[in-house]
Amino acid sequence: MILHIPHASANIPDREGFLDEEKVQAEILKLTDWYTDDLFQLEEAIRLIAPFSRVFCDVERYREDEQEPMSFKGMGVTYTTCDDGSLLRTVTPSLRDRILHGYYDVHHLQLTALVDLQLKEKGRALIIDCHSYPNQPFIRDIDQKEPRPDFNIGISGFHTPERWIDGSTSYFNDKGFSLGIDWPYSGTMVPLKHLNQNPNVYSIMLEVNRDLYLDKNGNGKTERYDEIKSVVGGWLEMIGAKAMQ
Repeated sequence: MILHIPHASANIPDREGFLDEEKVQAEILKLTDWYTDDLFQLEEAIRLIAPFSRVFCDVERYREDEQEPMSFKGMGVTYTTCDDGSLLRTVTPSLRDRILHGYYDVHHLQLTALVDLQLKEKGRALIIDCHSYPNQPFIRDIDQKEPRPDFNIGISGFHTPERWIDGSTSYFNDKGFSLGIDWPYSGTMVPLKHLNQNPNVYSIMLEVNRDLYLDKNGNGKTERYDEIKSVVGGWLEMIGAKAMQ
């Protein structure tokens, strides 16, 4: 199992183009999937954690802005505006090129290599795309519907087995949590090399509502943190067991 954790870091490795440090820190606080590098734990799983903030480079976006719907909101692979629409950063073509080659491409090559290795050694690869989300939609979110569920799974018609969807629904319902399916966010990470082509690459996304484990006024852990971590761990074990079926 590969745990893909793209948005846990708050690190900005290169501040070129950023205009206001207070705005940068505010966006990091708002957009980071805090503690997902700790919430998602499973013995023997391989973890790929992006070591830089999504505010700097979002590896979950399509590489080319023309393919990425959020790029029209200033939130493509290199963010240029804040959630409120104000200017965050100026990105010249040369800066964008350096970020793509030095960070985005490196990350995706690592993910593809991990998937290829699993295919070679085990004949199949399982990717868990690991995220969290705010209880209230971002201003730029496409889906503004509320109230949001406790958890959300993002799926692929090609790469997500139906038994994983059914198992996730039963798992969270049995524990008293609400579950969105492709809501409020949809889809799951698959390397482009295998996307909609290799049936031996499986993928599902799990997103955790931050109100379950984060202080609403910041990024501190609440008293429910350990409980939610246990719930996430149990779900990973369930998916792993179903992958063996």
